[in-house]
Amino acid sequence: MTRSTKAALQIGLALVLSLVAAFMVFRWMAQRPAQTGPEAPVSYYAVAAADLKKGMKIGPEAVALKGRRTAETPPDVFLSTGPVVGRVLAQDLAKGEALTASMLEPLELKVPGVSAMITPGKRAMAVKGNPVMGLSGFVLPGDKVDVLVSLTKGRDEKPVTKLVLANVPVLATGTQLSSPKGEGKTASVDVYTLELTPEESERLALAATRGTLHFALRNGEDTETVLTPGSTVNSALAAYRKAPPRRKRAPRRRRVSVEVITGGERSKVKF
Repeated sequence: MTRSTKAALQIGLALVLSLVAAFMVFRWMAQRPAQTGPEAPVSYYAVAAADLKKGMKIGPEAVALKGRRTAETPPDVFLSTGPVVGRVLAQDLAKGEALTASMLEPLELKVPGVSAMITPGKRAMAVKGNPVMGLSGFVLPGDKVDVLVSLTKGRDEKPVTKLVLANVPVLATGTQLSSPKGEGKTASVDVYTLELTPEESERLALAATRGTLHFALRNGEDTETVLTPGSTVNSALAAYRKAPPRRKRAPRRRRVSVEVITGGERSKVKF
């Protein structure tokens, strides 16, 4: 083997080894995890640290920072908790849900309360209750109730009970704007604040003045409106009563006509 041939083989071998080394370095770099340093900063944004209710004032413990914005993250989130603390919520928030400007009341509204919880176009109206009316305290803020009234009407002042409001939100019980913490907690109070339209407010005021109110607690997912005729003494006593037997009609008697001939005259007599 000549010197020139031997040198060519050495050069070729060196090229092959350099290519293999470059390929191994490339694979190692491709498999390295992405760094979260200055090249890939983490983008934090403010989220609810617990389930938050509409109308409450946000405290420092109610918000937290969450990292890694994704395609599902709203574009107008807050990148720190400072601008959020002290604001009043305009809607309910679930734990972990991102806070945006549209979820908060205007900056000038700093005092939480029932007024911040009222849906635009509706009104808050309080009625006097009792433990029976409030289902022994199981009617809580955020529940939906139907309102019934028992009163007398007409000249004879006949008693009647009628459903007058359906699927009404309970804004507050007494001075509580949210349900008591803990499973099975109750709120036995004597005043209930409901959210109504102006027309419903008039109906409730009349019913509360002229009669006795009753609440019927609804399932939160039941939004169906049921039309009822109302219940009177007669209709209430007729409940679960057998229908009276039908009276059989007497068979209809068939009339018989007889022709009578007297001399040259004819006449008919019916029996």
